[in-house]
Amino acid sequence: MKRIGLVGGISWSSTIEYYRIINEEINKKLGGLNFGECIIYSVNFQDFCSANAAYDGDATFALMLNAVNQLTKAGAELILLGANTAHMVADRIVSETGLPIIDIRVATAKAIKKKGLNKVGLLGTAYTMELDFYKNKLSEHQVEVLIPTNPAARRFIEQTLLGELGRGIINPETKQFYIQVANELIAEGAGGIVLGCTEIPLLLKQEDLAVPVFNTVQIHVEAAIESALTG
Repeated sequence: MKRIGLVGGISWSSTIEYYRIINEEINKKLGGLNFGECIIYSVNFQDFCSANAAYDGDATFALMLNAVNQLTKAGAELILLGANTAHMVADRIVSETGLPIIDIRVATAKAIKKKGLNKVGLLGTAYTMELDFYKNKLSEHQVEVLIPTNPAARRFIEQTLLGELGRGIINPETKQFYIQVANELIAEGAGGIVLGCTEIPLLLKQEDLAVPVFNTVQIHVEAAIESALTG
């Protein structure tokens, strides 16, 4: 089993989910008392948010690169950036270091194609929805991405990801808003909904929507475990 390195803290609430799923899924595959060999490096979420808010890609890169290097020094053999938004610098890290990062976007695109879909709605941070790093990666796999067209809806999602879900707060009214936005994307032709922020699966589940829901934490972990056990 390869040792998994997880860049966590973005946010702590989703990092808990990563750790839980890593251990549950490895135990399902190996049985007994087998669980994951996992190292977590938890960054300061404020540093990550401040760099993104300033659209300072170099600062985001430096923060993620330091975390990845610390994990590698500690013995990690494959790396997970535990946030969709962090993948805005994933290609740069791989290009400049060659480190083995399991890309959440690629894993998600493969899961979408496995369902036979070519158009999905994307919910995530403002950066994940509005910048090209996520949409373009899915497009490389022939997946078209729809995002909420209303800027106020995108701002509300961003605010609640930081102010509620990133703090572990689950608000039923927020959930209903997310469901409404997702259903609007479905009405526009989305055949599935990507929960493109690792906190959103804390709020939305498959039973909340009538189309396939792609839990990117679950998908990311499953791709990592496949690599850890067979790569």
